[in-house]
Amino acid sequence: MKILFATPECAPFVKTGGLGDVSAALPPVLARLGHDVRVLLPAYAGMKVEGEMGAAIDIPAERHWPAAQLLPVKLASGVTLLLLACPELFDRTGSPYVAAGGQDHHDNHWRFGFLARVAAAIGTPGTPCAGWQADIVHANDWPCGLAPMYLADWRARVAREHRSASVITIHNIAFQGAFPSWVADPLEVPWQWRGLEGVEFWGQVSMLKAALQFSDAITTVSPTYAREIQTDEFGVGLQGVLQAKAGKLSGILNGIDTQTWNPRTDLLIAKTYGAQTLADKAINKAALQQRCGLALSKDAPLLGIVSRLTPQKGIDWVLAALDALIAGGAQLAVLGVGDRDLQDALQAMARQHPRSVSAAFGFDESLAHLIEAGADVFLMPSRFEPCGLNQMYSQAYGTPPIVNATGGLKDSVVDADLDPAQGTGFVMRSQDGQGFADAVARAFRAYGDKPRWERIVRNGMGRDFGWERSAREYESVYERALAVARG
Repeated sequence: MKILFATPECAPFVKTGGLGDVSAALPPVLARLGHDVRVLLPAYAGMKVEGEMGAAIDIPAERHWPAAQLLPVKLASGVTLLLLACPELFDRTGSPYVAAGGQDHHDNHWRFGFLARVAAAIGTPGTPCAGWQADIVHANDWPCGLAPMYLADWRARVAREHRSASVITIHNIAFQGAFPSWVADPLEVPWQWRGLEGVEFWGQVSMLKAALQFSDAITTVSPTYAREIQTDEFGVGLQGVLQAKAGKLSGILNGIDTQTWNPRTDLLIAKTYGAQTLADKAINKAALQQRCGLALSKDAPLLGIVSRLTPQKGIDWVLAALDALIAGGAQLAVLGVGDRDLQDALQAMARQHPRSVSAAFGFDESLAHLIEAGADVFLMPSRFEPCGLNQMYSQAYGTPPIVNATGGLKDSVVDADLDPAQGTGFVMRSQDGQGFADAVARAFRAYGDKPRWERIVRNGMGRDFGWERSAREYESVYERALAVARG
C-alpha cells in the first residue's frame, strides 16, 4: 500500500511528546513490511534534516489557500519525508503549537487546516505528488484532523477504485483542536457538516471530532485507552461520538525504538549490559548516584522518574510519600519539567535531602537513559496515560516500573504479585496516594528478595516491545479501512 503518514511532529526533527516518537518509529517498520510510506511534516523554522533531497513539488495558491512546496527527503530508514514548506505558516519561533511568548499561535486553525488539506490532496487522483496517490491517509491527532473530512467531501467525485481511505490515531484525546465557529468558513467546512452530526462541539469547531466523524478507521495507542475514552471519565466530551463509532475503533499499543532504547548497545549509559550480564547494571546505578550527587550505596533502592511534572503524572502522590521513602532508606532521581509548584516541592526536598533526592529540570537525553539504566525501580503512577513509553523502556532496561492501572500502563506491565511467574513490575490496586504507597511497599519487599527480584527484572527484559507487532495490526486496520472506502 501507498501510505501517507501525516503528523505535526516527528523525532528527531521536532518533538513535544510521544507522537514525535511514534512518527519516527512506525513508518520505517511499515516500509520494511513492503509498503511505500511517506511522512508529511511541516517545515518548521530551524529544522535540520539529513537525507537525499528530491525535486521540490509546487503547490499553487488556490482561492484563499496559500502557495507552498513539498520538499521530498529520502531518509536512511527508507521512508520519504515530505516537508510542507510554507514560511508564512510554519517558519516561526516557538514550538509547533505555541509561540515563543507561551501563547498558542493565533492562527493554529489555519496552519493545521492547511496541513490537513494537503494531506487529503495527496490522497486524491489530483495529488500534487505526480504519480503517487496515497491509498491510506493516516492522520495523527487534531492538527491533521480535518484530512478525513476533506477526503470524505471529495470522495463523491472520485471513482471507487481510486478512492483513498482515511485513518485517525488519537494520541491524547484531551487535545481536541477546538476553535471558534467562524473558522468553518475559511477552512471550507461543508455546510451540511457544520452541525452536531459533523464538526460542531459545544458551539465550536473541533478538528478531532471531524476526524472521528469522517475517518474510515479510528485507532488509539493502547487497548485499555480505547475502552477508557468511551467513558464519561476519560472521553473529555467525545465519549458519545466514540461509542457511536465503536465498530471502527481499535486500540493498538505503541512500540518503542529498540535500537535507541537497548541497554546492550546504549552508548549514553555508563556500561552496556543485558539479561546475561546483569551485574553490570550496578555500574550504571553507581554512575547515576555519582552524577546526581546521591550517596553511593549498592543496597539503597534507587527510584527513577523521567516525566512531565504534572498532577496527571501522579507526581503529587510521589511527593506525599517521599518523606517515608527517604526514612526507609530509598533514593530518588527525577528528570522533567512541568508545573512550577511541583518543581519547587521537588527542589525543596532535594535541598533538604541532597544525598537522597536529586531533581533536574529540563530535557537531558543522556540523563534520561542513565536513569532508566541506573535506577532500581521506575515510578510512573499516572492518573491517565494513553500509552506511555517509559514503562516499556524501564522493563527493557531491567528496571521494574510502578504504574497505575490505566491506559497503556495497564496493557504493558504485569503485576509481579498477581502473576509471580510472569510479573514485570507493580500495578497500583487503587488510583490514589494510598495505592501508590502500597505498590512501593510491595516493590520494596520484592527488592529485598534477590532471587525473586532478579526474576522480575529478567521477565521485563525478555518482553518484546518492538514495533513489528503493532505495525502488523496497523496493516490490518489499513486493509479494513480501504475495503470500506472502496466497498
